[in-house]
Amino acid sequence: MTFLGWLTIFAFAGILTVLAYPLGGYMAAVYTGERTFMDRVMGGPERLLYRVMRVDPSRNQDWKAYAKSLIIFSVAGWLLLYFILRTQTLWNWTGLNPQGFHSAPWNVTFNTTSSFMTNTNWQYYGGETTMSYFSQMAGLTVQNFLSAGVGIAAAVALVRGIIGRSGKGLGNFWHDLVRTLLWVLLPISFVFALVLVFQGGIQNFSHYLSFNGITGLSNTIATGPTSSQEAIKLLGTNGGGFFNVNSAHPFENPTGFTNLVEMLAVLVIPAALIFMYGKMTGNRRQGYAIYTTVMIMFLAGAIVAYIAEAHGSPAQHAAGLHTGVIAGSGGGNMEGKDQRFGIAGSALFDVVTTVTSCGAVNSALESFTGIGGAIPFANLSASETIFGGVGTGLYSILLYVLLAVFIGGLMVGRTPEYLGKKIEAREIKLVVIGLLFTPLAALFCTAVATASRSARALSISANAAGSPQGFSETFYAYLSQANNNGSAFAGYTGFIQPNAGNLGSHGITLANLLGGFDMMIARYAPILFVLAVAGSLAGKRVSPAGLGTMRTDNPTFVILLIGVIVLVGALTFFPALLLGPIVQGLTSHLY
Repeated sequence: MTFLGWLTIFAFAGILTVLAYPLGGYMAAVYTGERTFMDRVMGGPERLLYRVMRVDPSRNQDWKAYAKSLIIFSVAGWLLLYFILRTQTLWNWTGLNPQGFHSAPWNVTFNTTSSFMTNTNWQYYGGETTMSYFSQMAGLTVQNFLSAGVGIAAAVALVRGIIGRSGKGLGNFWHDLVRTLLWVLLPISFVFALVLVFQGGIQNFSHYLSFNGITGLSNTIATGPTSSQEAIKLLGTNGGGFFNVNSAHPFENPTGFTNLVEMLAVLVIPAALIFMYGKMTGNRRQGYAIYTTVMIMFLAGAIVAYIAEAHGSPAQHAAGLHTGVIAGSGGGNMEGKDQRFGIAGSALFDVVTTVTSCGAVNSALESFTGIGGAIPFANLSASETIFGGVGTGLYSILLYVLLAVFIGGLMVGRTPEYLGKKIEAREIKLVVIGLLFTPLAALFCTAVATASRSARALSISANAAGSPQGFSETFYAYLSQANNNGSAFAGYTGFIQPNAGNLGSHGITLANLLGGFDMMIARYAPILFVLAVAGSLAGKRVSPAGLGTMRTDNPTFVILLIGVIVLVGALTFFPALLLGPIVQGLTSHLY
């Protein structure tokens, strides 16, 4: 551990807060109809899109109409993306497939389409060896924008339901989606892409470069329109890399400065949405309380991960006794990490991307120590409440806020109220079901995959089968997909292993289909319950606060909220965590 490492972590938290606060105010203005500096630039394209889609943005929708529009739009996006990916060679006339790549198998395409539509970007393929430039841009990059926009729109609808007084509706999905794309995501992505290009990121349409190395062997360097996809991949908390090694690739993440900028890009919109919520409620302290909650949990994860990686694992120490070098005494655990970023930059990047729905990585998660590797598990177990994805983070933490209010009200013997609205049986039932859907999807899919002989054949290393590492790989895969994250422990693969035979083929089909349904169910079921909660709250009358009203903007409520999040996550996932990373972290056996 070094002073520079600690400075990196805490300076990052400070810079993030400074950037997110004004952005939150800007986004509140965008969704409440106030004038912004982008109105003159985007007003014309906005009106054009409404005419093309033939929608009336002024028509207020109740939660059912809002959900119907959201689902129809998402299904249409799924069908279009699947068509583009399955007909990849038909688009060669565009000149955007210089390597002549063919389409991936149908099951991999099903998984990929489901992945990018749900903002997950889980990848059972290598981007530079599978996808053409056209598929990357017209298919995957477009869905990076659209899936992020859907999540933000759902969060804004819940906010309107909480603060609404008329009960007439939650706004208009098409209006929220278009303003999210044009006023928020597009301009920030454009600026961020320019920063990446300036720092050395790749942005071209050239053939891959071929050359002979100093040993005389032929080599190929993949290029392409990388920076433009990298920008929305991070800002939209998507995470799917243009290259197979993701943000560890120097074309995606060229320098230490871009590493910092990329981490900020992942969290700035989820953090800004919390400040936006405070402004839209008319009580900024509500936003401050939620922001304090998630920042405390975020820093706790970053600190533990940094200490664990800087110290090394018991297995590394045991190996050092025989070699005379104690791994954790000097440089710490550098296995699977890039020298450009070091332990602090790698551990922080890992925490940043696993507290959100962004699966981007700049190091190998499976090479982390047992305790360091348990942090991404714990972050995912919080079900996107520690900042979370764009939109999904805000509505997830608000569901926990409503649950904490309900529990707090029961503890003091008063009717639970939040912002003057009573939280009754209907709302709390919807909240609980919405919160439990993601954990149930992850655990169910893990159980099916663990019990399936064909799925167990997908482990990369034979000695990991039946070990804590092997279970961790499987559990993390479905936990990541259920949380629409997309990062992986890299041991659970979607490609046939050598000598796997027909069994491996069956396992691949199971992994792709099971993962695809895992992502879609865990994405859209919670959104439907979120919108149902919003619709239920929108028509409730507001009662003035009294002496017995429990405050939700003070340190006491912050502690209660953290306790509820940890309690629900611990009760749900702790037994599974014991079988994987925690056991591995306590053993000296190398897997």
